[in-house]
Amino acid sequence: MDIELLRTFLEVERLRHFRKASEELFVTQAAVSSRIKLLEETLGVPLFIRQKRQIDLTPEGHRFKRYAERLIAEWRKARHDVSLGQTASQLAVGGTIRVWDAGMQEWVHDVHRTYPELALILEYHTPETLIRKLLDGQLDLGFILEPPQIDIINIVQVAELELVMASTRPDVTVEEAMADGYISVDWGLSAALQHRRLYPDAPEPAIRIANASVALDFILEFGGAAYFSWREIADEIKGGEVFLVRDAAPIPRSVYAIHPVRTDRLDLISDVISEFKYRVALPKRPRRKKQDN
Repeated sequence: MDIELLRTFLEVERLRHFRKASEELFVTQAAVSSRIKLLEETLGVPLFIRQKRQIDLTPEGHRFKRYAERLIAEWRKARHDVSLGQTASQLAVGGTIRVWDAGMQEWVHDVHRTYPELALILEYHTPETLIRKLLDGQLDLGFILEPPQIDIINIVQVAELELVMASTRPDVTVEEAMADGYISVDWGLSAALQHRRLYPDAPEPAIRIANASVALDFILEFGGAAYFSWREIADEIKGGEVFLVRDAAPIPRSVYAIHPVRTDRLDLISDVISEFKYRVALPKRPRRKKQDN
């Protein structure tokens, strides 16, 4: 199977447009059409339903997508592994965007310091995609807030987070913070349920953001309040940019490492998991200066 056929299929599926896929792949639109036709002839089934202004996957295309993603991932890992020679080890690691906010970036730095010869393939995914890639063997290790209860997946708690409500206005109450400029940050289903139990009568926020770092940048620019992990706002609190909201209850969360129970890299995985440290004191991030009016 030509790997370029798989890449072309996935790009057309992502963009649902042959011309846009050709631009992303730096080939002609005719080449994209020819590759898809060859792939369909090889498989013996149509992969796309071609309509005048819309391209959709056929049922066969939906089933093939998972295999195409797995083959591409395995090819990338194999090429990376072979190019490393025999002296280096490799791990494919994924995390959800919430865990990247919760300390995974610092974990990557720590692992690289401790194991400078270790080759890392780093990805971020939705929880569902992360779990699927672990089960398919495309990832060796994952970090997640809400781990699956699956017998063939091992779960290790690596950090405790405390989500706290913070506002750009000092000395405000919970009611004041949630009434004006409050942002709902997606910290997962269990955090959302606990938030609802704590504040059953709170108005629906006008803005919802999945990424805590994006939410923090937003309130620093426009004002407002939201729940953040303590480590995410430690510098901003110290610098007087945000303030803890009076009487707001903290929401505890845990970070978990997950990996297949049966793996030939168990010792290495256990070693790198131990490098995940919950740290509050982080370097100050550079921020865009506001222009004077």
